[in-house]
Amino acid sequence: MTGMKIRQGDTVQVITGKDKGLQGKVIKSIPAKRRVIVEGVNRVTRHTKTGQGLRGAKSGGIVVQEASIDVSNVMVVDSDGKPTRVRKQRESVDKSRRDGTTYSGTRGKRVSARNEKDL
Repeated sequence: MTGMKIRQGDTVQVITGKDKGLQGKVIKSIPAKRRVIVEGVNRVTRHTKTGQGLRGAKSGGIVVQEASIDVSNVMVVDSDGKPTRVRKQRESVDKSRRDGTTYSGTRGKRVSARNEKDL
């Protein structure tokens, strides 16, 4: 299975489903299941059992929280505020060794497929 191109902290837009058009920040990325949790998207109600926390405070009841959404249903938003596909690009950089010598190497970065800007 290949890795996901959407990471935690990315701003994404939902492209299909009941929350189509909403934008939010990725709270958590779950690559093993190819799912992401997006802030303010796919909100569900959960009924949690009342328990006793620290200092005797009771918690529980009906809680509204975000549920995961499939990664194919979201697209990364680039610097222009429009959704775009993500691709990887290699760039050559000068690297240095511990002994002080330098050499030329490559480093990967994520870029917007729409306008070639860094994400």
